[in-house]
Amino acid sequence: MIEFLAADWLGTPAWFWLAFGAIVAALTVFDLGILHKEDREMGVAESLKLSAFYIGVALLFGAWIWAERGADLGLKYYTGFFIEKALSIDNVFVISLIFGYFAIPRKYQYRALLWGILAVVLLRGLMIAGGAALVAEAHWVLYLFAAFLIVTGIRMLLSREETTDIGQNPVLRFIAKHMRVTPQLHGARFLVRVADAKSGRRVLAATPLLLALVVINIADIVFAIDSVPAIFAITTDNFVVYTSNIMAILGLRALYFALEAMVHRFHYLKYAMAAVLIFIGSKIFISDFLLGGAKFPPLASLTITAALIGSGVLYSLWKTRGERVPTVH
Repeated sequence: MIEFLAADWLGTPAWFWLAFGAIVAALTVFDLGILHKEDREMGVAESLKLSAFYIGVALLFGAWIWAERGADLGLKYYTGFFIEKALSIDNVFVISLIFGYFAIPRKYQYRALLWGILAVVLLRGLMIAGGAALVAEAHWVLYLFAAFLIVTGIRMLLSREETTDIGQNPVLRFIAKHMRVTPQLHGARFLVRVADAKSGRRVLAATPLLLALVVINIADIVFAIDSVPAIFAITTDNFVVYTSNIMAILGLRALYFALEAMVHRFHYLKYAMAAVLIFIGSKIFISDFLLGGAKFPPLASLTITAALIGSGVLYSLWKTRGERVPTVH
């Protein structure tokens, strides 16, 4: 048993992975089985308190990595965590549009977010595993990631606001065409049995809540195209890459209800995130070609990242002060 726990799993002892899995499982059971056993609407105050709890758990987990695996990986974990947390604000805006499109009441949104995030845990794992395999096979893949981040950051700086048409999502249109979908919700259920119009038999049908869940997961895959290369540009340690991503995402469902009411006030954060992506991408080229292969100081990387994100948040709040909060669906 001891040999199994000490066995190497993707560069990290197995017991680290098992401990992380136990934490994720415990948080999920605590959240869904105790705090939200019944479907209900979450207020902003509760959202902020629960978010603070999740952020506290994530920070403590980072401290554990720091203590067990050294300051270098600890700092890289925190850098990845803060970047993913900031990127998730855009995700909140899109999720809000999705729930609005399908007219999902707030009391059912939390449960949909929970199952959506559990799917993200798996999907991000697959994407990160693929990225790790590419990087292990050829180091130059990191240069592609870095160039992609720089180009993405520049595009974010120059891009205009775009409207998102949920109804034109090809996966959503495919489901609506090939699967029975009920026009109304059936509580917190994703699938129900309804009477077939022709045969009268009871057949399985999707509810709008399931469609919302599917589109949310598609949106996350799109967002992961930015965030996964960003964390690989910080570190190639698989454990730090995965845990920093997942720890940031786990608290998203709690933070959603607070951010939804004021996401319009973070308009200028996208420019700060663009600068972060450009910085993280440039860091690889600086390390390999200007520093002669020496590592970019992790503390400097974390400090610059936190300063850019913090400046974007503060400037956004200052520029949008006095704005009225839009009506929440």
